Amino acid sequence: MDIKESIMKDVRVLYDKGLEIAERFFQKDRQQNFRFEYQQWYTRASRVIRTLANERYAEFKSYYEINPRRKNMGYADYVIQDYLKDLVPNQLSYPKFDARDQIMRCLRNQLSIYYSVLDNTGVVLESIDSRLLSELQDAELETSRQLMKISLRAAGALAGVVIEHHLQKILSSHRLKIEKTNPTINDLTDQLKSEGVIDTANWRKIGYFADIRNICSHKKAVEPKKEQVTELIEGANWVIKNIF
Repeated sequence: MDIKESIMKDVRVLYDKGLEIAERFFQKDRQQNFRFEYQQWYTRASRVIRTLANERYAEFKSYYEINPRRKNMGYADYVIQDYLKDLVPNQLSYPKFDARDQIMRCLRNQLSIYYSVLDNTGVVLESIDSRLLSELQDAELETSRQLMKISLRAAGALAGVVIEHHLQKILSSHRLKIEKTNPTINDLTDQLKSEGVIDTANWRKIGYFADIRNICSHKKAVEPKKEQVTELIEGANWVIKNIF
C-alpha cells in the first residue's frame, strides 16, 4: 500500500467513525461518552477538511463553533459547542426545543461535507502530489543552473536526473510497470513510445537530451559544452511542463 492509498484508507475510517458516533448518539446509547468521542473525532476530521477541501472548512466548523457575533440562541444558530457546554435557548421562547435534534442536524451536515471530501480524496491527493513534485523539479533545475558556474558535468547530470524521474512518474501515472531495474532515459522513452504515451517527435527530442546527459555522466573523454548543458536544462524544463 502506497502513501496515497494509506491516507485514503485513514480518511475513510475516520468517516465511518463519525457515522458510528452519530448513530449511537441518535439511539441514545447510554454507554457513549459523546463529549469525549465527538471532540476527538472533530479534531481529526477538521484537519482533514482544512487540508483536502479548505473551501469547505469554514462551513464544516460553523456547525461546531459558536458564532462570536451571535446575539440570540435559537434553532438557526444552535451548534454542537452549545450542547457540549450544556447551553440551551431560553425555555420561555423555545419551550419545545430539543437540543439532541439540533445536534443531529449539525452532525448530518458535517458528515455530508466530509463525505463529499471522501469521494474526492484521490483527486485532491494527486493534485497535491503533482504540485509538490513540480516545485521540487523547479528547485532542482535552478540548482542545475547554479552548478554550471562550478561544474558543467554536475549541472547536466542533475538535469538528466530530473528528466529521468519525471518519465518514471509518467509511467507510474499511466499504471505501466517499468521494465528494467535501472532504466535510462532512452529505456523510459522507448517504453512510453511503445505504449503510445508519447509520439515519435517527442521521443526523438527527449532522446537528444539523453545524449547530452550521457556526455555529462558517462563519456569522460568528451567534455560537455556550456551551450549543450544550457540546452539540456531548458529541455528538462520543457519535458516536465509538457510531457504527461
